[in-house]
Amino acid sequence: MPHLVANFLRSSTGNISQIKNAARSRTASRNASCESSRNNSISGSPYDSDTEDTSKTHDLLEAVKKHHKLSLHFGRSSSSPVRELNPASCSVAAVDWNIESPPIIFHGTREDSTGAIVSGQIFLDIKEDTVDIDSFKANLSIHTTYKRPCQGHCAECQNQVTELQAWVFLDHTTKLHRGRHAFPFSALLSGELPASTNTPLVSIAYEFKAVAQVSRHATGTSTPIQLKFDRTLLVKRSVPEPLFPHHSVRVFPPTNIKASADYASVVHPTSTNKLTLKLDGLMTHNEKVKTVDLWKLKKVTWKLEETIKTVAPACDKHAASASTIGEVRGTVRNEVRVIGEKQLHEGWKSDYSGHDGSVDMELDYSINQARNSAGELKYACDTKTADSTEVSHSLLLELIVSKEYAPEGRAHQATPTGTGRILRMHFAVVLTEHSGLGVSWDNEAPPIYEDVPPSPPAYPLESPIDYQDLEPLYARPSSIDASADDVPSP
Repeated sequence: MPHLVANFLRSSTGNISQIKNAARSRTASRNASCESSRNNSISGSPYDSDTEDTSKTHDLLEAVKKHHKLSLHFGRSSSSPVRELNPASCSVAAVDWNIESPPIIFHGTREDSTGAIVSGQIFLDIKEDTVDIDSFKANLSIHTTYKRPCQGHCAECQNQVTELQAWVFLDHTTKLHRGRHAFPFSALLSGELPASTNTPLVSIAYEFKAVAQVSRHATGTSTPIQLKFDRTLLVKRSVPEPLFPHHSVRVFPPTNIKASADYASVVHPTSTNKLTLKLDGLMTHNEKVKTVDLWKLKKVTWKLEETIKTVAPACDKHAASASTIGEVRGTVRNEVRVIGEKQLHEGWKSDYSGHDGSVDMELDYSINQARNSAGELKYACDTKTADSTEVSHSLLLELIVSKEYAPEGRAHQATPTGTGRILRMHFAVVLTEHSGLGVSWDNEAPPIYEDVPPSPPAYPLESPIDYQDLEPLYARPSSIDASADDVPSP
């Protein structure tokens, strides 16, 4: 710090001296060139303002001094007895981790999922010969953030943290030697917990936090130092696909139009999903006038809608002014957004040759993979929590049909009547993540003999028994073949 102050003062003094010399040279040249004019005039000379110019130069010098004035902010020392540091900023110790379990996926719905196991190791890297660690703790919690809270500028209404599990690795001062020290941890997340979610109304994140407190004797400071380690775990849910597609039938009175749809009720974000649609009852026969009324399909629009519902709870301070919703006091928040849509003007097959006209089509629908300004995808998988937060999806179909009439048996000569209808259909679908090759932890089979890699058994390098030190064993003599004096060979 002293050499910085000296550099600032040197630069300031040098600049001020240059400005002074420039001002003196301009004043001297002006006085020399106008000396005769000053002697011949008593008043009214334009050079009578030299005094004013000098004062302006003085003001300029003062401004330069203020501009180069050293302005350093010396904050007050914190009154907290513990200093918080990033693990990478400490020179005596560092915190790191390693997750050993597979990706965290809840297999099945909230009602039938057995959860997922999280296991790994957290490390304390000691960089000195010996370092005293006062304590070392960690916890795993769910952080729910309400982006439209009950009270706009209340941090307690906006954030709710629920601790799932805590670990105490060191609860008293422990001397650790140089090297890496591993502390294993594991947790079983219940299948009823929600998956990680980020929506315009609410976000759910799983946060792992660890705090190691380094003794002040190890750092040579007046207060202990806390090393904080924060990570976010991505938790997904995968709902199994049904064996057969879902079949749905819709009727649109007062017409005879009937729509039959076959579709997969479980869809994936990155997959292309199919829906098969058939329309019947598109012809009406007028026997008296020998004509037929036709309904012809003109346009098909599909939309994949995402509905977000939540209750933004009120904190203890604002609970009195909030309304009661079930068992929670707060405000209801709803939002519907479109995460995929497309319009079709062709791609179906119409048949009006029989007694009843029909249209057959197969359409593909998928989710828009566009991202917002923060780089986040604009969709969320189906989620339902115990605190009234729910994300659901539905496929909306809009069919525009136009009524035409034609002579009996000549449907190709149909004439528009100017009458049309919009046929709307909603199909509930479940948006879920791919399960991949993983299975639930309780369905994992232990390794079998064929899965163990071949390896020879381990033998000791030296014999554990010295046979030369053993006493010789003699066979017991037989009373018939040998006498008592005979000694058999070993």
